[in-house]
Amino acid sequence: MGLSQWPQGSRLRSFQRLWPWFILLAVLGLVRLSKGAGFADAFALLSRPFWPGSAQREWIQSAARQNDASRLELLEQDNARLRGLLELDQLSTGDRVQAAVISRTPSGWWQQLELGKGSFDGIAKDDAVIGPGGLIGRVQSVTPATSRVRLLTAPGSRIGVWLPRTRQHGLLAGLGTARPQLQFLDKDVQVRPGDLVSTSPASTLLPPNLPVAVVQSVNLRGVPAPTALVQLIAPPDAIDWVQVQVR
Repeated sequence: MGLSQWPQGSRLRSFQRLWPWFILLAVLGLVRLSKGAGFADAFALLSRPFWPGSAQREWIQSAARQNDASRLELLEQDNARLRGLLELDQLSTGDRVQAAVISRTPSGWWQQLELGKGSFDGIAKDDAVIGPGGLIGRVQSVTPATSRVRLLTAPGSRIGVWLPRTRQHGLLAGLGTARPQLQFLDKDVQVRPGDLVSTSPASTLLPPNLPVAVVQSVNLRGVPAPTALVQLIAPPDAIDWVQVQVR
C-alpha cells in the first residue's frame, strides 16, 4: 500500500517545489503583456507623498514668469535697436556711408572697433563716425575693405566740443571708461547736469552741430579749470551699425 502511493506523493512534492516558479512566470508574462503598467502604477502610489507640493509649483510658475519677462525685455531692446537703425538710415545723406561693426576686442572695448567698409567705399582717416543719436569716434586707419575707429571714450582721444546752452567751448577727453571727461577752457562755467554737448558750429574737422553727449556730473574744483563727466548719447558698447561722414 505504501509502495503504491509513493509515486503520487513524489509528484505532489515536486509540484509544491515548482509552483512558485509557475507564479513568477505568470507574473512576468502579465508584466510583458501590460508593458510595465502595473509597476508604474505601484511606483506612482508609493511615490505620491514625495511629489512636488504647492511651494514647488509656485517656484516653477515664478521661474516661468521670469523667463517670459526676460524674453520680453530682450525683444524690447532689439526693437529699440532696430528703430535706431531705421532712424540712422533715414538720416543718411550722400556724404555718409553705412557700415557694420564687425569686430571688437575685450581689452579695447572702450577704445576701438572695426567696420566692414574701407577705402573702396570712400572712407578715409579722421572721418567722423556716427551712431544712432550722435558722434562716437573718428576713423583711425583704413584698409581697402575695413576701417578702424578710435572711440571718443578711448584714452588719448581729444576733440573740441560746444555747449549750446552756455555757449562755451570745451575739450572732450577719453578715459578708457564709458564716460569721457569734459575739460573746460575757462574757470567761470555755468554748466549743469543735463546740458547737451555737441560739435562746434564752426567745426571744420567734424560735422558741425552734431550731438555728442549729455553732462552727468560737474567738478567745479578741477585744476586748472572745472571738469565734468558726460554720457555719450550713442553708447558705443551697444552699437552694431554706424555711419561714416566721408569728406
